[in-house]
Amino acid sequence: MGAAVTSAPNPAPRPERATRRDGETAPAGSPSGGCPPGAPGRTARPHRARRENLAGYLFMSPWIAGFLLLTAGPMVASLYFAFTDYNLFDAPKWIGLDNFTEMFGDARWRTSVEITGWYVVIGTPLKLAAALGVALLLNQSRRGQGFYRAAFYAPSLIGASVSIAIVWRAIFSDGAAVDRAQQVFGMEAGGWIGDPDRIIYALVALTVWQFGAPMVIFLAGLKQVPRELYEAAQVDGASPWRRFWHITLPMISPVLFFNVLLETIHSFQIFGSAYIIGSQGNACGPADGTLVYTCYLYIQGFENSRMGLASAMAWMLLLAVGLVTAVLFWSQRRWVHYEEGAR
Repeated sequence: MGAAVTSAPNPAPRPERATRRDGETAPAGSPSGGCPPGAPGRTARPHRARRENLAGYLFMSPWIAGFLLLTAGPMVASLYFAFTDYNLFDAPKWIGLDNFTEMFGDARWRTSVEITGWYVVIGTPLKLAAALGVALLLNQSRRGQGFYRAAFYAPSLIGASVSIAIVWRAIFSDGAAVDRAQQVFGMEAGGWIGDPDRIIYALVALTVWQFGAPMVIFLAGLKQVPRELYEAAQVDGASPWRRFWHITLPMISPVLFFNVLLETIHSFQIFGSAYIIGSQGNACGPADGTLVYTCYLYIQGFENSRMGLASAMAWMLLLAVGLVTAVLFWSQRRWVHYEEGAR
């Protein structure tokens, strides 16, 4: 009788092991190859993220405190003071729109708006033109390039100082260097500082002299223009002017827009040089020759102790700068060219 053949039962299949992101293996039964529900590993991640966020906020806390105490707080306070009669010593008294009504009817305020607008329209384009012209020269390979870049950039570092404004005032005074130079060419003497019609041009000359900062930005943009475009245009017979107009300007138009926006805002905020160059017995120039907007704001707020009116003027300046900025951003669609997907 043959022996009964019995087959042994198949062994139970071994559970597959999933590979986690860190390279370790975990049982397949655990969710996503990780720790089972309720394990401390899953709850540690939110706690770690919260700790990292808390550390970030702690590092940012000095800036946040400075912004709230030195920027946001004074802005809210000045908005309230703009509708009050406030002289820095007595409690503010609510007067509604009287400050704005008085401001619009003030002939000297309108003069400050006119002088500021003239300064922005004349000074900003001349400064940017000088910056772009020097940047084009420095973009060419030549010996001593680093020295020239530093030399042209230096006025931007020291041009806004009080000492430079005093020197500038001395240079354009009666009988000084500029006065003697223009006499050589047969021009009328007398100095620019004492002339209410010419003192604003001394201020424009000072801001044009400080073209170093936009020059560096232009130079960085020129370095990004592909040389192959110039070589192809030169092969086609394009003149240097056509290469500049059809290649250089379109390629650096985002940089040009940035410089125009930044320098326009800075021109609206000019104060120190106008106050110092024009302070010749009368603040802000003879016959209000350098009475820019911020200078008149300073006179009303700190010399006349009319902080409520000065706050109203400050908010009008903010609205004007915001409007000009909005117009510039709207106009960029017509003349600023971005790469595909870069906007």
